[in-house]
Amino acid sequence: MNTFRFIKAKPWIWSFAATLVVWLLTVLFTGGSSSFGLTHAALTFAAFSVIVGIGQMFVITLGPGNVDLCVPATMTLSGTLALKFMDVSDGFILPGLGIAILIGIVIGVGNYALIKLLRIPPIIATLSMSFIVQSTAIWSNRGLRIKPPEILANFAISSTFGIPNIALVALVLSIGAWALLDRTIYGRWISAIGQSTFAARMTGIPVDGARLLTYVLCSVLAAITGYLLASFSGGAALNMGAEYLLMSIAVVVIGGTAVAGGDSNVPGIWGASLFMFLVVSMLNTYGFGAGARLILTGLIIISVILVAGGPKPNR
Repeated sequence: MNTFRFIKAKPWIWSFAATLVVWLLTVLFTGGSSSFGLTHAALTFAAFSVIVGIGQMFVITLGPGNVDLCVPATMTLSGTLALKFMDVSDGFILPGLGIAILIGIVIGVGNYALIKLLRIPPIIATLSMSFIVQSTAIWSNRGLRIKPPEILANFAISSTFGIPNIALVALVLSIGAWALLDRTIYGRWISAIGQSTFAARMTGIPVDGARLLTYVLCSVLAAITGYLLASFSGGAALNMGAEYLLMSIAVVVIGGTAVAGGDSNVPGIWGASLFMFLVVSMLNTYGFGAGARLILTGLIIISVILVAGGPKPNR
């Protein structure tokens, strides 16, 4: 009974349990020969989903209707302009990262400006901003694949003590996000806002300031992901952020964060991101076609959400 209560209170455990099951099924099918390679690949590719998922988690924690649909466009523009600024020069790696972060800040401010000043729903505001941002990326890219500096590219594809560097970066950002949520007044603010915006205002919480900071934080994390993904994949491409629109939302939901807001979950983002990657790998291993993979992936996601929905906050 105590074990059941513990698992119910920690919905993120289900995402890791599902990840383990899928990993075992894939390894068993291949006779165990691919266990290390599969684990290494899972940590690498899941790391990108973790970073954008954390940003989306902050926004969703603000309550119903809050979501950032500008994430893919932010990734594309930041990766494109950062690599273009660095111009394959190793000496401009850190300034290039600064450019990516600055782009994220500007887009985040723009997102919230549309939400606050025009009083339109976040889903519409961020979708509108995504068209502007993506168009800017297309104009600046002009169809060219801009390559990253050699040192940055080598860092992105390399490992430290057997752990992918990208995964280590995601781990550091995850720890920072956890500390921000659980150890700062800002974390308490956005949880309170997610539970009841009206009550948060009545208690003196700066709701608008906290929401602005949250949308900026989400955009900055998306920008960092774009910077890293462009470096990892050997260049910035106009469609490189496309798959992270639904992915960033799915890993938040599967990871145990309350869709209704007020309750976030950093560890669950890792479990969900690994699960999503391994599901696709397992279906590829078993020879499913693209259509069947999409259908089965959707059904598996729905099943996990039904099982691991977690407790809903009272309002």
